[in-house]
Amino acid sequence: MRRSNASVADAPPIDGPPSQRPRETLQTEFDFELPRGYVDGSGTVHRRGTMRLATGRDELVPLRDDRVRENPAYLTVVLLARVVTNIGDVTDVHAGIIENLFATDLAFLQDMYRRVNTEGHTLASVGCPSCGHSFAIDLAGGRPGES
Repeated sequence: MRRSNASVADAPPIDGPPSQRPRETLQTEFDFELPRGYVDGSGTVHRRGTMRLATGRDELVPLRDDRVRENPAYLTVVLLARVVTNIGDVTDVHAGIIENLFATDLAFLQDMYRRVNTEGHTLASVGCPSCGHSFAIDLAGGRPGES
């Protein structure tokens, strides 16, 4: 998974000068692979993309959108159009692109949005139904064996 990081300073250590503060990175972009893919006008299927963390503005601006006022369910479309930065070669992701995703892909992006913006990651804890072994999987589209 590609990560785009922004440095965020931790609190300064009690016994050290501010210039020696440890730095923490914040992941701000998350790669994904859609289950089905967006099919553009020429029939090309685009599956890999990137979603960035949402800002407060991303969540507030769609509330003023007339399409959302007329149909509150449209909020998801407008919100995802703001935070999905690309799907394959498509870099101008807008509501029309999100509207034309298959329902499976829309549900995938909604779940990913919730995970990265409320839980901070795209990992889910799962368990093997046969042996009970617990492990984490990456819902952002990582392939088996990748980390």
